[in-house]
Amino acid sequence: MLIHSQYIMHMPFLYLLPLITLYYSQVAHVSSSSLSVLSEGSSLLVEKKHHLVSPNGLFTAGFHEIGQNAYCFAIWFSEPMLDGNHTLVWTANRNEPVNGKGSRFSLWKNGNLVLTSAGQKIWTSDTQSNSQLQLQLLDSGNLVLTKLVKNSYLWQSFDFPTDTILPNQPFTKDTVLISSRSSTDFSTGFYKLYYDYDNIIRLLYSKNDVTSVYWPYFYSTSWESRRSTYNNSRVASLDSKGSFQSSDNLTFITTDYGDALQRRLTLDVDGNIRVYTLNQRSWSVSWQAISDPCTIRGICGPNSLCTYNPESGRKCACMHGYKSTNQSDLSFGCEPIHDLSGHHEKYDFIMLPQVEFYGFDIKLIEGSNFTVCKNACFDNPNCKAFQFTLDAARGSSKCYIKTFLFNGLYMGTIYNTYLKLPKNEVLSYNKHVANESSLYCSSSRTELERGKKSENGSLKFVLWFSIILGVIEFTSFVFFYYIIKQPSGTTTQNYLAIATGFKRFTYAEIVKASHKFGEEIGRGGGGIVYKGILPDNRVVAIKRLHEAFQGEAEFLAEMTTIGRINHRNLIETYGYCAEGKHRMLVYEYMENGSLAKNIGSNQLDWQSIIEIASGVAKGLAYLHEECLDWVLHCDVKPQNILLDANFNPKVADFGLSKLFHPGVMENSTFSKIRGTRGYMAPEWVFNLPITSKVDVYSYGMVVLEMITGRSPTYDQPHNDNEMLEQKRLVNWVKEKVVANSESLIETQITEILNPMIRGEYENGQMSNLLKVALQCVKEDKDARPTMSEVVKMLLPLEMDD
Repeated sequence: MLIHSQYIMHMPFLYLLPLITLYYSQVAHVSSSSLSVLSEGSSLLVEKKHHLVSPNGLFTAGFHEIGQNAYCFAIWFSEPMLDGNHTLVWTANRNEPVNGKGSRFSLWKNGNLVLTSAGQKIWTSDTQSNSQLQLQLLDSGNLVLTKLVKNSYLWQSFDFPTDTILPNQPFTKDTVLISSRSSTDFSTGFYKLYYDYDNIIRLLYSKNDVTSVYWPYFYSTSWESRRSTYNNSRVASLDSKGSFQSSDNLTFITTDYGDALQRRLTLDVDGNIRVYTLNQRSWSVSWQAISDPCTIRGICGPNSLCTYNPESGRKCACMHGYKSTNQSDLSFGCEPIHDLSGHHEKYDFIMLPQVEFYGFDIKLIEGSNFTVCKNACFDNPNCKAFQFTLDAARGSSKCYIKTFLFNGLYMGTIYNTYLKLPKNEVLSYNKHVANESSLYCSSSRTELERGKKSENGSLKFVLWFSIILGVIEFTSFVFFYYIIKQPSGTTTQNYLAIATGFKRFTYAEIVKASHKFGEEIGRGGGGIVYKGILPDNRVVAIKRLHEAFQGEAEFLAEMTTIGRINHRNLIETYGYCAEGKHRMLVYEYMENGSLAKNIGSNQLDWQSIIEIASGVAKGLAYLHEECLDWVLHCDVKPQNILLDANFNPKVADFGLSKLFHPGVMENSTFSKIRGTRGYMAPEWVFNLPITSKVDVYSYGMVVLEMITGRSPTYDQPHNDNEMLEQKRLVNWVKEKVVANSESLIETQITEILNPMIRGEYENGQMSNLLKVALQCVKEDKDARPTMSEVVKMLLPLEMDD
């Protein structure tokens, strides 16, 4: 409100009083520290400590001090943590702090948000509008510039995240997370989370001349990392309950899933993605992408080794002959103490057992011996080290010549790294090792010399005393081992829970959730399934495996594998119980039960049949070819295909079947036949090598059963005057199909199709689906397609829908 000064001078004081009161009340409102909205032409001033606060009071936006007389305009959680610091979730000017005097954040009348310091533009939203606007901080933590007339957003902070996304904040192809430089330096760091051009979320390390994608893991393809490139939406989000969903099939739930707690997903300064949950003014990790931080690129810098222990954490160390480049920041790595570019006669090598330096191989020599590999490094003045491995079983060897030592870590593999150093450094390294050995030996020799000075009786006494003492110590060690064994297992299990996202349930919790196993909803060869309700009111299915189904170690190992299996057409596991003899799985509850219950229930239409066939094929293709540890289901049947509320299929009981290592296509180590009569491939009966084609055969039988409504074996009259003759489903369908025909005639359709399926069908779709099923059930396993080939064959049918 503006009042002309000349007009004020000629007004009676009595009339001025209300105007003066109104004027100062408005000034007091603008100068207050907390505002609800920022209108056009208004500013937030750094000196006045102006803030925008969300209606629920959870978030604050304003100038946040990040150093001496240095501020950034940011959004943070209003409540300070136990250490007194606030948690920032968004920053406008992370790389260019502003002054503590004269800086302002303004909403200009042309619709542009502008951050200025000393009259200079530091940051701008680059927006423009003729509509009436206002800036407001929402309860979600989203800072929005709203068009009041249309009630639409012209700009929002959710579209421009820094290193954090909040619940229900979309992460898209146009958004990127970039880590901070350090816990105290909020400027742009070296790690980036983004959607790549192949529609996969990736983590990238970029510093100086080194750029490397390190997640999904470098040694696996996207399919092997459980990701799908078959999408173009490129969108992901974390909900308030702790569930993350991405269009590339990256899905997970936090270990505390269920309650609508305060959460954030942050790309941390160490290059790891973590979900944090707020609990009593402290953040706790409820999920993380990478369990071993040493696999993160650049974590320790060049010329250094990374070691990791779940209890003591990550450590960086310089190798022998190297020194730290920056004592205060280990990410700068190490530098050599000596020049390594002289004549090879000045140098030699020390062995670093089971050490891997990923990348930067100037040359790969296969079939060489150690001497050839060593000389190849000598001959190259830029060679810093070489890696050599000899596979005696296969009679092969590999030699990698390294010109840059980066990403060093202990891999526990057959690779050994041989580090090139000046001979005096090699000698000092060997002396160091020798001195440690001689100290031990000299100590033993001193004890023996003392024994010689004693009398024979004393020597015998010492010997007997030593033997008795050794027995006591051994007994104590065994006793102590069993005392601490359970806590150690608990630590491992807790670590497993973080790494896989699973919750470990106690047997008492399972009994309570299942109401003492009161409602049975299914059973199979592996165990009985009960309905249960968790404390967070999630309805779940609890599978109680038969007693002595597995040992705990084997069970936990396979649970780790299940933790790495994640696909929209595979049942989602929430947790497990491994207590005493009890082995149980807790997974999502499927509202429409099994496919077996729905085939004859008049609940499905033909479009659903197509979608179920396609979904099951995708789930099995993922198990066979895409996850890190390939899995054979070995018991594909309608009872193990579950349907959710929308009749979307999910394959169940896939985790405890049979694990295959990638690249190993055949396995004959099955101790017994697995599967269900009617769905088993001929390989089981004739004791042939078992491959993924056994699941393909079972899948084909399931599709035939869906199409016909008939079980794999049934009684069918040949004609009215003949006795009932039992025929296999496959043979019966083949008899109804005209050889080499492109489509089925109407009478054949009528005879074959399940009359309980609702709606109309398309002749060409049914013919093609039937052909795919018949290909899958061929007796010769080599004539059957793979599940990935089945997915491709069914793709046109989905498009027709």
